[in-house]
Amino acid sequence: MKKIKINKQAFSDWSYIVFGTFLTGFGISVFMNPARLAPGGVSGLGTIIYHVIEDRTGKTMELGLIMLFLSVPIYLLGLAVFGKEFGIRTLAGTLLLSVSTYIFDSIFPYGILDYSKESSLWLCTLFTGLTNGVGIGLVMRTGSNTGGTDIIAQILARYTPLGLGNALLFVDGTIIFASTFIFGIENALYSIVVSITISLIIDRVIVPFGTNYAKTVYIISPHINEIGEYILKTINRSGTIVPARGLFSGQEKDMLMTVIPKKDMTKLTRCVKNVDPNAFLVIQDTYHVLGEGYQPLEVVADSKDVSQS
Repeated sequence: MKKIKINKQAFSDWSYIVFGTFLTGFGISVFMNPARLAPGGVSGLGTIIYHVIEDRTGKTMELGLIMLFLSVPIYLLGLAVFGKEFGIRTLAGTLLLSVSTYIFDSIFPYGILDYSKESSLWLCTLFTGLTNGVGIGLVMRTGSNTGGTDIIAQILARYTPLGLGNALLFVDGTIIFASTFIFGIENALYSIVVSITISLIIDRVIVPFGTNYAKTVYIISPHINEIGEYILKTINRSGTIVPARGLFSGQEKDMLMTVIPKKDMTKLTRCVKNVDPNAFLVIQDTYHVLGEGYQPLEVVADSKDVSQS
């Protein structure tokens, strides 16, 4: 009988996706939607639509279905930008988030708190930020997301100097502004607190290596050529091999310096781990990269201060 080989990395990624989407769905169902919070994202937009339908018709449509219908066109955009692998995982994230929200709505049809109390609104604000920040962050850690405006934020983070958390904050701001006309200014302010909390958790705690525009990576390993080949052929980037010498040992070594879009950092670190688990890496935030493959030099050559652009 043949043993079934399990791809540990794939298993880990899918575990993150499943757990992250269900944690997010739980927060949406029992904290966010009942408290009429719309901190952005498809879930926030779906919450607005859900309550507009309920208030004006007395009937409701499942929030999970609303989120799914909103996510489809954005998903297609993400598929076009990030490719099939991203699209498959994001499709799974989108479906799982909608399903998990539906499931928790069924389990807790009236929520778990007395939402008429002001203290409950604060609790909903806190735990919506916590569950959504951790849940979305875990999914994004795999290079995927939960669909919807997360895709728009990742596209912005890919093509602009905005960090992933800041891109989410920017996209969510529009939805929060719209919510002021439905839920009032007070709930909108609570939603802002939720959005900031989600942003901070994603940027500072969950997503590895931070979330800036690109990363400058210095790699010291006896297997530099193999790692460099991966960077050239798989990530489609280049680099520079620099002669180096250990300060303590005095041993001559080669060091590879490369600039990698943040979206590819997980791929690179996995490659290095597989090729040489004892490799030494230094990873730095890089806010501006000028030249081939990045921002054209002529775009900022005449600006007064590149660091402020």
